[in-house]
Amino acid sequence: MATRGRPKAELVLSGDERETLERWARRPTSAQALALRCRIVLACAEGSTNQEVAAAQGVNQVTVGKWRARFAARRLDGLHDEPRPGAPRTISDADVERVLARTLEEAPRNATHWSTRSLAAQTGMSQTAVSRIWRAFALKPHQLESFKLSSDPQFIEKVRDIVGLYLNPPEAAVVLCACEKTQVQALERSAPILPLPPTTPARATHDYRRYGTTNLYAALDMASGCVISDLTERHRAEEFRRFLNLIDKSVPAELAVHVIVDNSSTHKTPAIHRWLLRHPRFSFHFTPTYSSWLNLVERWFAELTERWLRRGSHRSTRELVASIRTWITGWNENPRPFVWHKTSDEILHTLASYCERVSDSGH
Repeated sequence: MATRGRPKAELVLSGDERETLERWARRPTSAQALALRCRIVLACAEGSTNQEVAAAQGVNQVTVGKWRARFAARRLDGLHDEPRPGAPRTISDADVERVLARTLEEAPRNATHWSTRSLAAQTGMSQTAVSRIWRAFALKPHQLESFKLSSDPQFIEKVRDIVGLYLNPPEAAVVLCACEKTQVQALERSAPILPLPPTTPARATHDYRRYGTTNLYAALDMASGCVISDLTERHRAEEFRRFLNLIDKSVPAELAVHVIVDNSSTHKTPAIHRWLLRHPRFSFHFTPTYSSWLNLVERWFAELTERWLRRGSHRSTRELVASIRTWITGWNENPRPFVWHKTSDEILHTLASYCERVSDSGH
């Protein structure tokens, strides 16, 4: 029996074409329009009519006929959108190169860095054009980040030592990241923090009153994420020695204790050396100078500051101490250990590459 209407383009798929169409149709990252076109072509290749495919896919018969014909003529390439007409390009490659060269190699006379308006005035282009070029090449002249390179002559050895403890901790031992958060201030805002309404961030007054400070000693257990802590009025070697006694009481006696600390003078006094001699199960591992990022307890301090202290309001150091202890108790009830991923070789390679860029910058 003859079919009605104009003859349909017969679709015969090769094995590779069928595999590609099926992959595009079910791939989560495929555009929905492309996935629909693939399903239409696959259904047409099975011998279904345009009317049957349109009913199954929920589209018009004209749409099915369009993609059947496009595929028959251009195969897989025919399923992609054709370039759309638009205004001709007004910014040439030379203009882009000129903006990039000015941004990266020159500075304005009256400023340390370019803005979109100042560079647009200098190049004769619009501010929007300069902004688009900067976004395309991820340039942000208005931002400035600081860094500090360690001058420790044993930097490599210390990095390998500490990272080795993180990635391959010794058996029958506990690894603790210990440090002090000094001069934690008890602050009270001059007015309560305004609540968070839609479209507006929470707001706090700029001025506040100070009611004293406290010092937080913390030792983060790498394995469990639990924290041993103490709060003191003063920050001296004596307070640090008392904190070591607290750690000694908190850690089971049969375990060796590896403590990662920074180069604070309170960690290296004769009293601390004598204490370590009396407690041979303790071993100190010092971070390189200017490398507190190697001590994971600093990450925990950041968590405490961001989640609890920054928006807190306390009228006395006693209230502040009680507040910090409450937060630490809640943390230890549901501890979350921080996991170190980078190997020492990856860290050293990254730093070496950065040093090469700095040394080649001409400064």
